[in-house]
Amino acid sequence: MIRHIAGALAFVLMLAPLAAGAQGWPGDEPIKIIVPFSAGSATDIIARTVFDQVGTQIGDTFVVENRGGAGTTIGSAMVARAEPDGHMLLVNSTSQAVVASTYAHLPYSVAHDFAGISELADIPFVIATSTKYDTLADLIAAAKKRGSHILYGSAGVGSSGQLFMERLRLAAGFPATHVPFRGTPEGMNELIAGRIDIYPAPLLNALPLAKAGKIHVLAVSSTKRLALMPDVPTLAEEGLPNALYNFWIGAFAPAKTPKPIVDRLNREVVAALNHKDIVEKIRNLGGEPAPMTPGAFDAFVKKEIAINAEIVKASGFQPQ
Repeated sequence: MIRHIAGALAFVLMLAPLAAGAQGWPGDEPIKIIVPFSAGSATDIIARTVFDQVGTQIGDTFVVENRGGAGTTIGSAMVARAEPDGHMLLVNSTSQAVVASTYAHLPYSVAHDFAGISELADIPFVIATSTKYDTLADLIAAAKKRGSHILYGSAGVGSSGQLFMERLRLAAGFPATHVPFRGTPEGMNELIAGRIDIYPAPLLNALPLAKAGKIHVLAVSSTKRLALMPDVPTLAEEGLPNALYNFWIGAFAPAKTPKPIVDRLNREVVAALNHKDIVEKIRNLGGEPAPMTPGAFDAFVKKEIAINAEIVKASGFQPQ
């Protein structure tokens, strides 16, 4: 009997520091948000928009750190290995699910090394091109000509942008060569300069450039037209329903983060996503707020891993 009591007491004492840490979150130090894309990308802007509001709500500082490269895996690996105390979080896009199939030797498990906090926003891709193409039909016709050499960019090998472009070109039946960049801003600069032909960009990165006449936007990846670009057709309207693609942005913690911290983060993120100013900002960026419970978000990510694995298999993409 005494042995059982002593064992139970030892177990409680072992858990005490963890529980105390969870109750005391966020503590004294700033909370770091790792974004595995360059500054100015859609994921970066949404992260800053949402967590600035969360910081205001809890009276603490969230610091965004951009760690792009290797198709988002460098930044994600940092968070997977971080102390699970709520002081280092990840904001990533659909690429979080994509790399599970496009990288053969990841230094972490997408399915097991992260705890979902919530999805933040759904933001559709648009087909952004140089100004020499006026319609998607023009682009596809040019790409199919003998001797053509169409270049498309993305935010890295194995990223969601590359996977979306592979799905598009297979559905439309044209050849193209991939050019990886560290993030969307760098790729869009090359598009404006005419050194690449296509960039699958989140609407918020493409809209100001399209309004300025620096690029053309030929189609959107969503199931319906966008309020901010009502004249731009969907891929289904262009005869390519099999090219539709879901681009989302979400927040994650290391897998062993105590449930009280994950739940508190979820409550604060959901409150931010329901704040009228944040809703308006996200919609003005071409997105839609998408709050979820941690459990629902974890289940969503697992489904996204499976969906993107099917796209990888169909495209013949060889894991890196």
